[in-house]
Amino acid sequence: MKLFDVLIKDVISEGVYDPNIFKAIILAGGPGSGKSYVAGKTMQGHGLKVVNSDQQFEYLLDKLKMSKNMASADMSKYDPVRARAKDMTSKKMTNYIDGRLGMIIDGTGADYEKIKRIYIMLKNIGYDVYMVFVNTSLEVAHERNQKRTRTLPKDIVDQSWRAVQNNIGKFQNLFGGGNMIIVDNNNASDNVLSKIWKKIRGLLKKPITNIIAKKWISNQLVQKSKR
Repeated sequence: MKLFDVLIKDVISEGVYDPNIFKAIILAGGPGSGKSYVAGKTMQGHGLKVVNSDQQFEYLLDKLKMSKNMASADMSKYDPVRARAKDMTSKKMTNYIDGRLGMIIDGTGADYEKIKRIYIMLKNIGYDVYMVFVNTSLEVAHERNQKRTRTLPKDIVDQSWRAVQNNIGKFQNLFGGGNMIIVDNNNASDNVLSKIWKKIRGLLKKPITNIIAKKWISNQLVQKSKR
């Protein structure tokens, strides 16, 4: 058996014993909102698998020795690298879903229909799905973008920020107020982020509600008892 197949088998077998099985948090916020910072402060220690194409993108940029200062670069030369990063991330997410593992899915939230498709797909598999929306002013987003290792052009930050802002109400309707946490990260203190950590822990500790998940877990346990 190939190493990759062994790893896939391990992921799937881990699923039924994963403490956050069938729990998915979609992380949304524009460039410069501080999503990675907030995630590090509020989601660490829960054992969730991270799905983030930006991590793969930056890994590939380093591997190819390409500049991360994209503010004045020809963006088209980055498109093949970004496409490869998204493909790698999609495969990783598929592996996690095969094991029904708990996940953090990191995206901007600029494309509402894409988030909606992911939400519906996960619900149909059995996941309880939540959103953590990291919000900032446009001014703060620009300031932080300039300080990032991978700097984006100003117009892209503008477009993404406006698109994300326009989707807040849609996300609230899709997820429901009890399943969506909005973080004001213009200058969030450790005390504020600690409260968010507790809210997330509360969501993850809630019993699974999706009947599809309950049936899957029951079947997995029966199969394991026969081995």
